[in-house]
Amino acid sequence: MISIDPSKNTERENYKFLIGSIIPRPIAFVTSLSKEGVLNGAPFSYFNIVSANPPMISLAIQRSGGKQKDTARNIIGSQEFVVHIVDEQNVESINKTAASLPPDQSEIELAQLTPVNSVEISTPGVNEAKIRMECRLERSLEVGREGSDSPSCDFIIGRIVHFHIDSSLYENGRIDPKGLAAVSRLAGNDYAKIGEIFEIERPQ
Repeated sequence: MISIDPSKNTERENYKFLIGSIIPRPIAFVTSLSKEGVLNGAPFSYFNIVSANPPMISLAIQRSGGKQKDTARNIIGSQEFVVHIVDEQNVESINKTAASLPPDQSEIELAQLTPVNSVEISTPGVNEAKIRMECRLERSLEVGREGSDSPSCDFIIGRIVHFHIDSSLYENGRIDPKGLAAVSRLAGNDYAKIGEIFEIERPQ
């Protein structure tokens, strides 16, 4: 067993350990609106559930050179966003939205995704996802870089105000994981499919 002190590592070294160890990671494709009305879209794999009552999810949006990303700035400004689950059918298109574009250009147009109106919020989602969740901003936190006053990450907690679920996946309040065919992030350019599903009973 190798023992490593992360404080003696570079940021890049710790990043590689994290993305290589914490796998597989679910991917959120997030749409948000700029003040100018540009529909932004970007994938994030620092994504998870926070609570079921009320339903809330979290996103950790890393800053680049201390600069806030368009998605974080849009969410904090508009107080809303849409989260989509990335699957085997849409992952190629979603990957195109990871390109670095200026704020006045839409990744949705670049990837030729189809905007669809939301029910509870003004930010559109995209039609190519089997599951999308309309969210209102519950809380945002700036997480600082160690030894620096400059934040390195925007931690976003969103409250889900509306679910959209493909009818082919939905039965008796449950979602068919094989039908969803969600994909997850590993390290580098690697992704993973669901793979074999097995069951273990939880102890009483």
